[in-house]
Amino acid sequence: MERDELECFLILAEELHFGRTAVRMRLSRARVSQLIQRLERRLGAPLFERTSRTVLLTELGARFREEVEPHHRAIEQAVARTAAAARGIGGTLRVGFAASLTGEIAMQAVDDLRGSYPELAVEICEMSFTDPFTQLRDRYYDVQFMELPVREDDLAKGPTLLTEGRMLAVGADHPLASRPWLTMEDLAETTLLEVEGAIPDYRRETQAPQRTPNGRPIGTGPGVTSLQEALMLIAAGKGAMLTAAHTATYQPRPGIAYLQILDAPPVRYGLVWRAGESTAAVDAFVERVVAEVERIGRKAQAPEADRDRSSVTV
Repeated sequence: MERDELECFLILAEELHFGRTAVRMRLSRARVSQLIQRLERRLGAPLFERTSRTVLLTELGARFREEVEPHHRAIEQAVARTAAAARGIGGTLRVGFAASLTGEIAMQAVDDLRGSYPELAVEICEMSFTDPFTQLRDRYYDVQFMELPVREDDLAKGPTLLTEGRMLAVGADHPLASRPWLTMEDLAETTLLEVEGAIPDYRRETQAPQRTPNGRPIGTGPGVTSLQEALMLIAAGKGAMLTAAHTATYQPRPGIAYLQILDAPPVRYGLVWRAGESTAAVDAFVERVVAEVERIGRKAQAPEADRDRSSVTV
C-alpha cells in the first residue's frame, strides 16, 4: 500500500469532500479520486459511498479508518521525533498565534529565539479564525499560542500562561451600550454572532453560548469568518460578540462599545502542539514565551506610576 493512498483516504474520511481533500493534499481532485479508486481496488471493496452531493464512509470504510488511523498517526509522530532529534535546534519552526495580545508575546519570544539560534528559521503567522486545529494537525504550524480550552486527544497543551477579562462588543446604539457593565444574564438581550467553521462544540459554547446561566435563551446572529467581518456587523447593529478584554484596546472602532462582563469566565491562553512531537525547537520557544509572560507579570506588579494599565493576569 502506498503512503499517499492511505493519507488520502484518512483526509477524505475526515473531510468527506473531494475538493477540500485536494486542497489539503495540494493535489487535483482527479488525483484524489485516482488514489481512492486505486486503494479500493487494492482492498477489493468500496470505502466511500459517493453521490453528486455527498461523500460517506461505507461500513467497511469506517472500520478500516478505525483500525488504521492510530497506526498512521504513530508512524508520523515517530518520523517527526526522529527527524527533530537528528536536526537538533535547526530547520524551520512554524508558530501560530490567535490574537493580537498573544501575537505580540510570541513575536518577542521569536526574536529572542532567533538571537540564540541563528541557524533556526522561524515563521510566525496569525492562525485561522474559523478552524483552530487543522493547520496544526497538517503541520502548517508546529506550535500555537491560543485561547484555551483545548480538549483534542491528539494535541498536547501547556498550562494557562495568562488570563484576561471577557467583554461584549455591541453596537453603540444598542440599549446595553449605555450601561457601565454587564452580567452573563444580560446576554439574553442580545443576538450573538457565531464564528463559522470547524470549531468544536465546547469552544463554540464559550464563544457564543445559547443560554444564560439561568437558562434564558440568547439570540443567534449571522455567521462570521474573521474578526474584522464581525466588527463591521456589530457596528451596523447586526449582532454582538464576546471578545477578550484586549480587543477594546487593539480594535477600537466608531459605532462599537466594549462592555465588561463581571461574571464571565476569563479568557485563558496557553501553548498547544501535536502530542508526542515536542521538538527541541518547540521546547526552546515554550521557554521563551514563559519568560516573556513572566516579564509582563513583573511589569504589571510594578508601582502604578511605572507601568501602563493592563487587564492581563499572569
